[in-house]
Amino acid sequence: MKHLSFSVILISLIAIAVGSSPASAQNKHEGYYYPTPSSTETYVARVDTLPEASRRTRIAFVTGLTAQQARATYAPSYHLFAKGENSQKFILVSVETGRYATLYQLRALLAAMTALARNTPIFQDHAMPENLTFLDLCKLMGVTELVVSDGAALAHRIRIQ
Repeated sequence: MKHLSFSVILISLIAIAVGSSPASAQNKHEGYYYPTPSSTETYVARVDTLPEASRRTRIAFVTGLTAQQARATYAPSYHLFAKGENSQKFILVSVETGRYATLYQLRALLAAMTALARNTPIFQDHAMPENLTFLDLCKLMGVTELVVSDGAALAHRIRIQ
């Protein structure tokens, strides 16, 4: 009987350890915030992560964007989340059916966010802000991955280096 209890505990501990592996943590947002990405790309940023970039920086950015959206006279068409142990993963999800239903429309959203990013103080302090993108802003803040989704059937993963 004691051997059976020990075996059950051991198996339970192994299952917990496997279930909390980095791969599992990486994918826990799939199927919850967005479907499994059907495509992936790697973006090589034109900037380095700022030394002062931190979890707090990334959460403050998302909170600021959310507050800005809340002040608008219209409902937002997307929401941005900072997830992961150190909030180094951004998730950008459409909340309007059909608005960002193709990869091209999702890329257009990122281009629009680039225009917003160029007005931030962090970009204005850079030598050539007109050459930087929203993905470069993500890199400056220490974001390593961005997943964009239509919120229904399409998701695209961008690894930021």
